[in-house]
Amino acid sequence: MSKAILARKVGMTQVYNEQGHAVPVTVLEAGPCYVTQVKSAASDGYSSIQIGFQEKKEQKMNQPLRGHLQRAGVKPCRYLREFRVKEEDLPQFKPGHELRADIFSAGEHVDVSAVSRGKGFAGSIKRLGFARGPRTHGSRHHRGPGSLGAVDPSRVFKGRLLPGRMGGRRRTVQNLQVVQADGDKNILLVRGSVPGPRGGLVEVKTTSRK
Repeated sequence: MSKAILARKVGMTQVYNEQGHAVPVTVLEAGPCYVTQVKSAASDGYSSIQIGFQEKKEQKMNQPLRGHLQRAGVKPCRYLREFRVKEEDLPQFKPGHELRADIFSAGEHVDVSAVSRGKGFAGSIKRLGFARGPRTHGSRHHRGPGSLGAVDPSRVFKGRLLPGRMGGRRRTVQNLQVVQADGDKNILLVRGSVPGPRGGLVEVKTTSRK
């Protein structure tokens, strides 16, 4: 069954399983989210749901978006995201329906997407894992990117690995296990690390991997 929810990254901690082993987990404040739109293959050509998360002041929204949420019977939301779902799973989602963290259960596997931390301009060693140059015998090439190509073309080929902006990109970690889901506190514990800074927006959906 296709399921999805929006969450906010709180941080990392650890819990102990039944065998007494420490399990590193990421704490996500998942929901409450609200279904703002349902798209079907008959009307839109594909099946998906749109989810809203985190309340926002109504005066800070434009009129079209305000009317869109009013038709769904949902309060103004700061974030709106769309998730593809299977056509047979659409009947369980209705506009205005509330989604909480207990939409998932312990033991399920999910895909988590977020924008990674931006680290600014970085050299080739930090950004790409290049090896450093020799530090002796008068070498002045320590952390440089090295040769940029042959002399004959007199240009740098496209795709050359060079220093540049690091991080700040959308990343997805697949097949993470849900350790705990608390619908009352809207807390979701996911095993392992999740991209993005504390307080960042996170998308959680049923894993696409078997």
